[in-house]
Amino acid sequence: MNTALDTLRRDFGGDIIEPGAPEYEPASRSVLASGSPAFVLRPRSTGDVRAAVRFAAGAGLELSVRGGGHAFAGFGTNDGGVVIDLGLLASVEVTDKERHLVRIGGGATWGQVADALAPHGLAISSGDTRSVGVGGLTLSGGIGWKVRKYGLALDNVVAAEVVTAAGEVVPVSAQENPELFWAIRGGGGNLGVVTSFVFAAHPTTDVFYGRIAFPASQAGAVLQGWARHLRTAPEELTSIVSFANPFAGGPEAPVEIQVAFDGDDPGLAARAIDPIRRLGTVIDDDVAPRPYADTLVEGATPPPGIRLVTRSGFVGEQAVPEALRILAEAGASQGSPFIAVRSLGGAVSRVAADATAYAHRAAELMVVTTTLGPAPVVEAARPALDALWARLAPHVDGAYANFLASATQEDVAAVYPAPTYERLAAVKRHYDPGNLFAGNHNVRPR
Repeated sequence: MNTALDTLRRDFGGDIIEPGAPEYEPASRSVLASGSPAFVLRPRSTGDVRAAVRFAAGAGLELSVRGGGHAFAGFGTNDGGVVIDLGLLASVEVTDKERHLVRIGGGATWGQVADALAPHGLAISSGDTRSVGVGGLTLSGGIGWKVRKYGLALDNVVAAEVVTAAGEVVPVSAQENPELFWAIRGGGGNLGVVTSFVFAAHPTTDVFYGRIAFPASQAGAVLQGWARHLRTAPEELTSIVSFANPFAGGPEAPVEIQVAFDGDDPGLAARAIDPIRRLGTVIDDDVAPRPYADTLVEGATPPPGIRLVTRSGFVGEQAVPEALRILAEAGASQGSPFIAVRSLGGAVSRVAADATAYAHRAAELMVVTTTLGPAPVVEAARPALDALWARLAPHVDGAYANFLASATQEDVAAVYPAPTYERLAAVKRHYDPGNLFAGNHNVRPR
């Protein structure tokens, strides 16, 4: 340990934060989890990341890599190990104006990216929260307000720079190390530390964005009509329907449909959105044009002692009616979790299932349930939550890694279908045979 630490202090040009330092307490925790790592390392360069990885490997310490720190399963911290916090690697640079190529540091957040690209009239299909990290979101998918038009965040990655478990810097793209390029697009943090991405951005305008709300009593009809409309709606329209919000009345909470129409033509937006307005009795409607960057919300940090449990699953076209019927029934009952259903399809479904390590291309919808509160409240809600997902089981498939609060072997099997897992395991064996990068939905080296 002493030799490895001496080498780190010599080679590392960033911040080394240890217990007792004034900044240790906030540096030791991620947004959704507390930890007590022995070292929090904040690199300022790719060379610093290499030194940090080699230190963790040489000292035999558990390693966590933190981008935005929003992983529900708490991957951004640990107890007694090393945390590499990429927050200082947050540059956003347009490198090719004609092809709209943008180089983004592995520690940038999507809010930083949206703000930096807005003056150029550009955007990247990303998530929907400003403080979420580019790296964590992209490596496992990236579902947000442009997903039906421009695909997942990872579908817009054209190159990256990866520091492997051996501390080597490896460029990846379709031409360079293509198997590793395949693997980082969906394989999460299993393969190394991505210090930078190159994305293909697209020109953007203002978008029509907002919420349309209906009474809880109309949930069943609204859900079914919403899904039917999204099946044939223009791909410029992406939408999320949510209900049973415990902070707005639980089973009596309004059904809220969020919409984002990717364009500033009011006529086209109305033709895409008006059929949703006709699904029931509208009790609120604040849809209006606004800059794309303004659709990204600030991420909330739960107070100490509050647990957040999320589960997710994908729904294919044939299963949609029954899955939505079950969800509407569950949302009307006391003790229901907060339920959200996201529209997919479009550009996501036009990518082959084996083209990236994100395999759930055929899904039409994604279901997410959220339960939160003090530990006793969450535990008391678990039987009802388990019962709901047991009812959904015949009608859903897989899971989305970015919306899972656990990382069991069952979770990993849901995130990665068997052929995807086997291919990832082979890549993992090549680049991380000792499974240094295990703080994730872990794929073990084959």
